[in-house]
Amino acid sequence: MAKEGAHMTEETEFMIDKNVGKERDKVESSSDAKEMRAIILTGFGGLNKLRITKKAMPELQEGEVKIRVKACGLNFLDLMVRQGNIDNPPKPPLVPGFEVSGIVESVAENIAEFEIGDRVMALVNYNAWAEVVCAPVDFVYKMPDDMTFSEAAAFSLNFVAAYMMLFEVANLQEGMSVLVHSAGGAVGQAVAQLCSTVPNVTVFGVASSSKHAAIRDSVTHLFDRNADIVQEIKKISPEGVDIVLDSLCGENTGKGLSLLRPLGTYILYGASNMVTGETKSFFSFAKSWWQVEKVNPIKLYEENKVMAGFSLLNLLFKHGKCSHVKSVMDKLLRLYDQKKIRPVVDSLWALEEVKEAMQRIHDRVNIGKLILDVEKSPTPLMANDSTETSEAGEEEEEPEGDNDSKERMPFIH
Repeated sequence: MAKEGAHMTEETEFMIDKNVGKERDKVESSSDAKEMRAIILTGFGGLNKLRITKKAMPELQEGEVKIRVKACGLNFLDLMVRQGNIDNPPKPPLVPGFEVSGIVESVAENIAEFEIGDRVMALVNYNAWAEVVCAPVDFVYKMPDDMTFSEAAAFSLNFVAAYMMLFEVANLQEGMSVLVHSAGGAVGQAVAQLCSTVPNVTVFGVASSSKHAAIRDSVTHLFDRNADIVQEIKKISPEGVDIVLDSLCGENTGKGLSLLRPLGTYILYGASNMVTGETKSFFSFAKSWWQVEKVNPIKLYEENKVMAGFSLLNLLFKHGKCSHVKSVMDKLLRLYDQKKIRPVVDSLWALEEVKEAMQRIHDRVNIGKLILDVEKSPTPLMANDSTETSEAGEEEEEPEGDNDSKERMPFIH
């Protein structure tokens, strides 16, 4: 049994008003709405496996909050899910996506934390890319009054992961140094901002040269991804660094470990080097695995180094650490209210533009987070759609020549 809510058909600007949640008489009923738009992954593979369709709206279960979605986050992990490039993926057809922001439409009985009309963000175990989502109450968080829905969809996954890696796994303290790969991405920018909240932290960032002008001020030292990172960093810091955050894997694992100072921490939180094309490649997987330096525990012991891995979604949905994550979110929201951190949004896309948006991630040209805006109308195409056949570029590398999708980028900078 649920407390039924409202179909939020008013303009987003109206819904942002913090008083809307208290004015129940101004909200229209949505009890007749039976279907919703959603993005379906029909099978593992290329971009042509993604479809926009109508499907039954989810039914509220015990302990859940029903959210009328305004924005969804799009991550590199979603790309790997589409390819079937993760361990034990759910069987398609499925609705991808792990984070949303929106407005509470109804809540299950005995839930006192949220009311109809609350502006919230949530982490979900798939099913995010749809107009309506039901999420367990433990994974739902209230948005600050001045946070936009696009910012909220760019906030939870990236900032929580960055915070936990820096402060809870690596124990970042004043005067330390951090190396972060893919510094122009959403996690990379979250890492840079969080490091700035601690005095005298040196951040070494790695990104393709095309991103340097946009992100130069966010890090202390910035290097091109094709540079000899080990030699360049040791010119500045001969003893290396205290923390390495690696989202690439492959040969970068050995390089990262070699740069660690005594008592330093290397954290692997992704393996994007395994993705080099539109579909899953056994060759890319094998090459990346072969390049990983085989770690000898005795060597770690002798050199006083720490090697760790981090997956926020596993922490939430497999290990049940939702209360721990909630405490981290509370700390992050305080930093947001203090204007010390703010998510970087690269661009907004309609649900119908998910292939173009995902191609932008393939090409590694985004700075910050890509957002699927549920209320946005598709941008008219200015060039032939190439998303069915295009191949993704190498990590952090711009594709050569003109890219059709760039001509219809809905940038919001």
